[in-house]
Amino acid sequence: MEYLIGIDLGTSGTKTVLFDRAGTVVASATIEYPMHQEKNGWAEQEPLDWWNAAAGTIRTVIEKSGVDSRDIKALGISGQMHGLVMLDKDGAVLRRSIIWCDQRTAAECEEITEKVGKERLIQITANPALTGFTASKILWVRNHQPEIYQKCAHILLPKDYVRYMLTGDFATEVSDASGMQLLDVPHRCWSQEVLEKLDIDPALLPKVYESPEVTGVVSQEAAARTGLAAGTLVVGGAGDNAAAAVGTGVVRDGRAFTTIGTSGVVFAHTDEISIDPKGRVHTFCCAVPGAWHVMGVTQGAGLSLKWFRDNFCQAEKDAAAGMGKDPYVLMDQQAERVPIGCNKLLYLPYLMGERTPHLDPDCRGVFFGLSAMHSKYDMLRAVMEGVTYSLRDCLEVLRGMGIQPAEMLACGGGGSSPLWRQMLADVFACPVKTVKSKEGPALGVAILAGVGAGLYPSVQEACDAMIQTNPPQEPIPGNVPQYEKFYRVYASLYPAMREGFRALAKAE
Repeated sequence: MEYLIGIDLGTSGTKTVLFDRAGTVVASATIEYPMHQEKNGWAEQEPLDWWNAAAGTIRTVIEKSGVDSRDIKALGISGQMHGLVMLDKDGAVLRRSIIWCDQRTAAECEEITEKVGKERLIQITANPALTGFTASKILWVRNHQPEIYQKCAHILLPKDYVRYMLTGDFATEVSDASGMQLLDVPHRCWSQEVLEKLDIDPALLPKVYESPEVTGVVSQEAAARTGLAAGTLVVGGAGDNAAAAVGTGVVRDGRAFTTIGTSGVVFAHTDEISIDPKGRVHTFCCAVPGAWHVMGVTQGAGLSLKWFRDNFCQAEKDAAAGMGKDPYVLMDQQAERVPIGCNKLLYLPYLMGERTPHLDPDCRGVFFGLSAMHSKYDMLRAVMEGVTYSLRDCLEVLRGMGIQPAEMLACGGGGSSPLWRQMLADVFACPVKTVKSKEGPALGVAILAGVGAGLYPSVQEACDAMIQTNPPQEPIPGNVPQYEKFYRVYASLYPAMREGFRALAKAE
C-alpha cells in the first residue's frame, strides 16, 4: 500500500493527516499553539512551536495508523501565508515570526510604494503594498530592529521553516512566495527589480519551486524525531488557500471556493493571469504549474466567531463539554433560531483591519444597530451574517473582473456548518457544495505530494482520482431578497465610518 502525508500549518494549530493514495484518511492529529499580541494590531508566533507541532503530529499519525513509514511515498506542507521567519547563519531563529494578520507595517508599505512605484509594484507582484505581506515585515525589522536584521542569513515563510527542519533545505514554492511581495508573479520567479529597489539581498531568499516539485528529502535527524523514513520525498506544497483549492478540486477555470478559517477567502482559478489594477483582490501563482488564482480575503472570518465564543459563550462551551459536542454546534443551533437580519443588527468583522475590498489596517469590528431588545444570540448570528457579507464583498470584486464562477465549494471550519453554508448560498445566490473529505489544505498538499512522487501525472488528474463532492445546498428563494436588503445596508457602513476608524487609530 502507498501512503501520502499532508501537513496543514495553521494559525491556531498544525494538523497532520495520513492518506492512502485514493485520498482516504488513515489517521490524523492536531497540536495547538498560542499567538502573541503584545500591542494592538500586532501578531506573532514562535517558529519552534510550528516545528514541534509538525514533528509531534507526524509521529502520532504514523503510530496511530501502524503504517510502515517506508510506505509513505511523499509529504507536502500547507501553511499560513505571509509570515516572516528570520534565521541566522546557523539556522537558528532570530525572533518570533511576524504573522499574516499583523498590522504594524503601514509606514513600511508607504516606503515600498515610494521606492518601487504603486503601478509598477502591482504590475510585478500583482498586489499593492500590504501590511499583511512579508516584504513590509522585512523592512519593519530592518527599520526597528537593525541588530536582528544584520544577523539574518535566511528568510523563510512559516511552512518553509518546517520544511527546513525536515530536510535542511532552504526552499519555497510559487503559491506561498506570491504572498511575500517579492515575487514576479507573471513570471513565477523572484523580482530582481523589487529586491534592488528595496535593497534586500537575494541571497537571503530560498530557491523557488513549482508546488508539486520535489524540494528535498527527510533527513536522518528529522526521521529520528518524526518517525518518518529518512529519504522520504518532500514536495513544494502550497500556501493555505492554494492548498485548499487543490483539496477541493478548484484546479480548472470556472471553479471557485469560499473558505471560512481564521481568515475568510473567496478564491477562483484562472489559466490566464488576471490582475486587479486597484489591488482590491490578490492574484497569486496557484499550485497548478503555469496557472494562477485570484482571491479576496477578509481578515476576521472564523476569528470573529472564535472571539465571540471565547468571550460570550462560556455556557455553550460548558454544555458542549458535558455532552461531548463541539461548542460551535450548539452555537449554530442558537443562531438558527434568530431571524435573517438578526432583528436589524449588523456586524462588521474588521477585528484585525481589512484587506478586501477596503485595504484598511485601521478599521475595526462594529456591531451596528444594537438596541436593548437584542440578545447574545442576535449578536451571535450577526457575527455569522457579517462574515458572510464580507465574503460577498470579495465575490463582487471578482465578478467585476469578469470572473464568474460556475460552481462554489465551501471549506474551512466555518464551511462545515450547514447554517453558514446556507447563508453563503443565499447571500451569493448560487449553489454551494462541499467535498466529502474535510481535510481541505492537508488533502491538497497530499495530492501535490502524490504528483511529486509520480503516483499521478498531473494535479488535475490527481484531483479527479482523490476528490469526491457532496450534493449542493441550493439558495432558498425566499431568503435571497431578505439577505440582499441587509447586505446593501452593510455595504454602506464602511464608507460612512472610514474617517472615524482613522481618527480612532490616531487617538492616544
